[in-house]
This record gives sequence, structure tokens and C-alpha cells, in this order.
Amino acid sequence: MKNHMIQVAAVVPKIKVGDVTYNTDQMIGSIRELTDSGVIVFPELSVTGYTCADLFLSDLVLQASEAALLRIAKETKDSENVVIVGLPVRFENNIYNCAAVLSCGEVKAIIPKTFIPNYSEFYECRWFASGRDIKGKTVFIDKYEVPFGTDILVQDVLSEAVIGVELCEDLWIPDKPSTHAVLAGANIIANLSASDELIGKQEYRTQLVTQQSGSCCCAYIYVSSGTYESSTDMVFSGNSILAQNGRILGESIFPEYPHVQKALVDIGSLMHDRIRQNTFENSRTSSYRRIDVKIHTLGEVQIGTDEMAEVLKIYDYPIARNPFVPADDETRNERCKRILKIQANGLATRVRATGIRNLVIGISGGLDSTLALIVCHEAKKLIKDIRIIAYTMPSHGNTSKLTYDNANHLMDLLADEIHEVPIAESVKEHLCALGHEETYQGEGDVTYENAQARMRTYILMDAANMKNALVVGTGDLSELALGWCTYNGDHMSMYAVNSSVPKTLVRFICSSYAHMCGNEELKNVLLSICDTPITPELTPSDNGQIAQMTEEKIGKYDLNDFFLYYTLRYGFEPSRSAAYAMKAYPELDKSKIKEAAVKFFKRFFSQQFKRSCLPDGPKVGSVTLSPRGDWRMPSDASVALWLEDLM
Repeated sequence: MKNHMIQVAAVVPKIKVGDVTYNTDQMIGSIRELTDSGVIVFPELSVTGYTCADLFLSDLVLQASEAALLRIAKETKDSENVVIVGLPVRFENNIYNCAAVLSCGEVKAIIPKTFIPNYSEFYECRWFASGRDIKGKTVFIDKYEVPFGTDILVQDVLSEAVIGVELCEDLWIPDKPSTHAVLAGANIIANLSASDELIGKQEYRTQLVTQQSGSCCCAYIYVSSGTYESSTDMVFSGNSILAQNGRILGESIFPEYPHVQKALVDIGSLMHDRIRQNTFENSRTSSYRRIDVKIHTLGEVQIGTDEMAEVLKIYDYPIARNPFVPADDETRNERCKRILKIQANGLATRVRATGIRNLVIGISGGLDSTLALIVCHEAKKLIKDIRIIAYTMPSHGNTSKLTYDNANHLMDLLADEIHEVPIAESVKEHLCALGHEETYQGEGDVTYENAQARMRTYILMDAANMKNALVVGTGDLSELALGWCTYNGDHMSMYAVNSSVPKTLVRFICSSYAHMCGNEELKNVLLSICDTPITPELTPSDNGQIAQMTEEKIGKYDLNDFFLYYTLRYGFEPSRSAAYAMKAYPELDKSKIKEAAVKFFKRFFSQQFKRSCLPDGPKVGSVTLSPRGDWRMPSDASVALWLEDLM
């Protein structure tokens, strides 16, 4: 696979205001310790200190800064990384507050600050001119001619990293330079800042960085001056913020100095999001200059699954075991509430549109039908005259006592009308009419298994006709991904409320609802259902106990949902998804993870025909498989390329 993992570092050095030699030594020391970082960014005017005031007008300071720049550039000669430092630069008749990009032992580019603050405690216009209109220019640093202007991006063609630079105030205004840079192709933005600390400012600053990284589908490296700046009128906090696509990767404030904030950024996932979100268009008339630099990835540019997993492990890249499920309780509970709200409102809208107030639903005592019944119950809070008509359809010898009791208990608590329709005899008659044995013929007897699922759907559809009702579907996203549903059986309904909720999240929604419903009896039955093994109960039970375990057949849902998430959300190749799974599930043997991935992709490709004719259902998250919305795939597509990638 192509390796797009780059470690970036925001460095707040210990400085002495105006002591260019001391500051340079400090920065060089940090650079030498960060050999594994592909991009290293220092604060605004870090060579001199931001608070030099009228000392910026001194030829001595300007000359020393130029010499310092060449010294720091030499440190990048034998390392494939980019170092970005801040310094004052004289160009023609003005001084500019600049960021210098250093790589391969050279000063590759100098970008002047566009927006110069001159309000409240800031009065930069006293010393610095705006670089707004400087494009296509060069400036001499010693005897070297260096590209100079706000029209510069630096790129590494191997890693595909493209860096745009803005300085401090450039982030705080409506028309941000970084917005133009990303439209021209930048996927990493470096912001060299000197932001003083005020009450409430940190929170707003973090929001700015997070929002900009999200709307621009980029990684954002923000690093601000630290407390060693002059405190004559201001205090600086050394706030460092690393973000990627709307998510904070790391943040620090008022650290010990020197301080390094590091994080891994994934250029590949950023590029996928830009392709996927087709409103994110590159600037068609981009006038940016591209300057080549070298930025090393963590590991070889072409990397194997095991090697990528090792990189992720060594650098402790954060990967959630259950990417659909927030890790902390508060966020998870809030997510569950919002999903239920979306589902219930979707169902309520369908009820209003059809004018049909009766809802028919089959209850098995399992997670999916439980969640669907909860959704019906919540929809009834929105439309008071909804009537919930629940059916349980046990198959004697297959349905366990546990699921049967839970189904009945749940219907008693949440349904308006309850019916029990045993299906064993009807299924036998049907099988006999087909010339099939009445009993289960063992492993692989899908006719016996699916006849039950289709019989239940047959009953529900006819009951809906009789009751003038809508059949509410219960199947979830994970089952659709794997094709773990009976075609024209539980696969079909009149509105599928769970169709974009993965199995790993279904359990948490039911559990969360149990704790917030305010009904102790309902809570107990919901928690019992959450603790019940996942099973379709389409084969004979073991003395009344559950015998058919879904995950023994199709693999663990947590891994299947993991592969589903990274395949659809980020467009990962199977090898990359497997490497991420190895990091997220270190207790599992790597070969077992690869086997699980092979099984997932085989099922995912072969079962598309079931997804191509899905009933309507509400989208609740960023990953869904509706053929009318997010996922269009030919039913006869070959899985060969995906399996080859895992070899």
C-alpha cells in the first residue's frame, strides 16, 4: 500500500527576546531531536522573538536573522523533513513578518504574513508591511535567490504532502489565506503564531483551528509563542494545536519549555475525503507556485500490512476499536439520543406522508427488532395516534425460551396491540410442498433457514394489509454489508428504520435507552436483550437454549464493522484496514485479522444484489449503504483486486 503517514511537530522553544544566536541554537537542538518528524513548525518570529518591537527596525537584527536562517537550513541537509521558522525579512523598501520553509539544506521559500493586526494590544503595522500583493517574487538570502510571496505551496511528490503556510492573524479573518491554499491543493496548513492569552481566547482559538481543518479537509499545525516572550503588556501561552479534518490530534498550553507537540497525520484519508466530497474543488485558475521539498513518511513509501501496523503501534496512533461508537460515556449517550431522534422523526415523516397511523413490527427478542420497536415508541411521542401492532412469530424447536420471554415482555411494555403467530407448522407445510424434508438437514440447509425468515415477512406484510399498516423493518447496517439477511425475508419492509445503524451501535443505543427510559421494568428487559448472544434462531435450539451463533458464521461484528467503516468512510484498501485493525486489536493474531478481512470483503462484494433493492430508511451517520444515496456498486463486481491487496 502507499504510505501517507507523516509525523508533524509543533515546537515552542525557550527563547531570549532579541538574542538571535541563542534562539537559533535552541531551535537547532530541537530539530536534531526530531529526526522522525516530517514537518517541524516553530512559532511566529521565533528566530528573534515576537516582542522585539522597534528592534525589528535594526539592521543588526535583520542581518543576524538572515544568517540564522542559513544555519538552521543546514540542519535539514541530510534529513527528509521540512522545517518552518518565523523571522523578519527585508524586501525592497519594507520589512515583512515571514515564515521560511527549509528543506534539503536550503531555504526553499519565504511566505510573508498577509493580514497585519493593528488593534488593541497589537501594532504590527509599525514595523511590518502586508504581503497580500506579493506574488511571483524572489528575495536574496545571502547569495541565494529564494521564492518569495503568498502564492507558494511546498510539496513532496512521494508522500503527496502539500503544505500551505499562514501566520497568526491570517487565521482570524473571514478570507483566510489557508482557504485559498487548500483549494490550490494544500493538504497541510502550518500556522506560525504569537497569540497572547486572554480569558476565553484558548477555547475560541481551538474552535478556529478545528473548524478550519474540517472545512478545508486538511491537517492543521498551529504553534504559538511561549511565556519566554516579553511580558511587558502581554502573556503568551505556547498554545500548540494539531488537528486533522475537524478533529483535534493534540493540544497543549502553558507547557514546560522547550515543548514539542507531535501527532501523525494521514494524507491519504484527507485526499479521499476531498475526492468523495465533490464540492471540494481545486482552484481552476490556481496561480500558486509549487516548490519541491522532501518529507519522509514513517516507514517506506510503499509499505506492507504488518509494517504499517508496526508503525501505528510504535507511534501509538489512536485508533478506536469501535469506530462507530464514541469511547466516552457522555458522548456515546448523546450520540445514541440523536440517532433515535433521527430514526423516530424519519418514521414520523413517513407516517404523515402516507396517512397510515398503524405500524406493524415483528419482535424476536433480539437487538435489531428491539431498537426498531423503541423507534416506533419514540415516533408515537411525535404523532400521538400512531398505533404499534407487534407480532412475535416463534418457531417451535428453534426459538429459545430467553428470546421468546424477552419478546413478549418487551411487547407488553411498548406495543399497543400484541399478536403471537407460531410459524413452525406453516413452514413445514411449505417445505413439504416444495419437496423438502420437514426438518433441518444440517449445515448449509439455507432453504430450511430462509423459509422461516420469509414466512415471518409474509405474515407481517399480510397483517399490514389487514390492519392498514406499514411494516417497520428491523435489519441493521452490518447485516446489509454482509448480506446476513434473507432476500425478500427480513431484507424487506415498508420503512427500514435501522438500515444505517451498525450492529456495534445498535447494542449501545438499546443499552443507553435502558438507562434513560425511567422505567425499571423496561430497563431490565432491555439489558437482558443486550446481554443475549446475537442469533437469528433459524436452526434447532439446544434443549431450549440458543444454538445458532451469528458471529461463529460470519465473524465478530466488531471487526466487520471496523472494516466497513474504514472501507466506506475513508476508502481504505483492505491491507490498510487490516493494519489499522492490528493496532486496534493487539490481542488478536495478525493472521486471524487478515482472515477476517478476507471473509468480510468476499461477503461484501457477493451480497450487493441485496442492497440494490433496499426499502427506504433514514441515514443517521456518515456511513450507509442505501443504493439511492451513499453507495452505488454493481452487483456483479469482482472482489479479486481487494483480495489480492490482502495477500
